[in-house]
Amino acid sequence: MSSPSPGGDDLAAIGTDPAAFERFYRRHVETIGRFVARRVDDPHTAADLTAEVFLAVIDSAAGFQPERGNELAWLFGVARNVIAAEHRRATRHLRASGLVAGRRLLDADDIARIEERIDAESLARRTYRALGGLPEHTRALLELVAVDGLSLTDAAGALGISPVAARVRVHRARRAVRLALAQSESALV
Repeated sequence: MSSPSPGGDDLAAIGTDPAAFERFYRRHVETIGRFVARRVDDPHTAADLTAEVFLAVIDSAAGFQPERGNELAWLFGVARNVIAAEHRRATRHLRASGLVAGRRLLDADDIARIEERIDAESLARRTYRALGGLPEHTRALLELVAVDGLSLTDAAGALGISPVAARVRVHRARRAVRLALAQSESALV
């Protein structure tokens, strides 16, 4: 899943060098598309958020700190922040208006491709929903490790916590999720 990490100078260049940005985008667009599809179930929102992640990358590339993790860990941190901001925005909007509006139009091929991606990630999305009882910081850590495949150290770096704290949180979270999934499975029987 990880690709070679460019040096900090190369990553910082994506904010000003279109060729560097294109290489970065091509290297990570599918991974970020899957990351987003696991967290939303609307193809328009998935397409928009994937694009927003890369716009945020352009703005924040100069702040990349390789000592906190590799570029993929940093990118997942950016994507997580974009998705969280969208969830907060959508919640405010729904409270204020009770309507969902302003969707841009996608052609049938775009929708079909995004729906396939959303369908492919449905199991991961159900697992993600099962994590709902965990504290936000613990849930985010577990997602980065168990769902997105980051190492514990890289996930800790993406969230700005120590690897030791990450190990403790993951252990407790896995135990809580196993218990919740076992309870929900027994409720289905």
